[in-house]
This record gives sequence, structure tokens and C-alpha cells, in this order.
Amino acid sequence: MPASAPAPLTAGATRAGPGDYVFDLARANHILGGPDYSTANGACIEGDRMIVALMRMPAGTGAEAHSHPNEQWIYVLQGTFRGQIEGQEVEVKPGSILYVPANAVHSGGAAPDGDVVFFTVKD
Repeated sequence: MPASAPAPLTAGATRAGPGDYVFDLARANHILGGPDYSTANGACIEGDRMIVALMRMPAGTGAEAHSHPNEQWIYVLQGTFRGQIEGQEVEVKPGSILYVPANAVHSGGAAPDGDVVFFTVKD
């Protein structure tokens, strides 16, 4: 049996520990993607240097402008994500991936016609 995982650095995330290699996102802890600034909610797994999450953002809601020291990738699976990165407008549809550089001020959300489901990775 694998040793227990250390406490997660991200509150509520499922933390990978020694011997943990496969995770069922349907059973992983669900957290808010940014408790102070975002409506995204979903399964979140944290390793030693990276964090991955499968998130849903309800239609017409989103994330306020913010930045973080991590690079971030957002792969849209369903819906349309509209936002801004460093003042540049972006629209991301299913099958496209969005890159957010470290420390870049960004915001955005789900178009009003449907939820956005996305897989995201941060270092």
C-alpha cells in the first residue's frame, strides 16, 4: 500500500503521494478554481510541481482579473471561453488550448449560451 500523501498546497486538492499514479477525476476532491475570484469548480489533483484540474464554469459566469506566478494551460472541452490576457481579447472554442504566461493579468468566463468545461494545468 502506498505511503500517505503530504498535505496539499492547494486547499482541498487531492494530493499525489508515493505510489499514487492513477486518479479517477470523478472521485477526486472538487474545489473552486479560484475561491476569491472565479466560479470554476471541479476535480483537482496536485503533484510536487504541477497541478491539474477538470473544471466547469457555469454559463455567463467567470473569473475576475488576476495573476499568479504559474504558467497555465487551459484546454476547452465544451462551450466557449471568452477573456483577456494582458488586455488582448481571446475566444477559445472546444478543441483549442489557451496559454497564460506566468504573472500575466488575465480574466474571462463562459459565454452566456452554455457552461464551459476545461482541463487546466499549472506548474
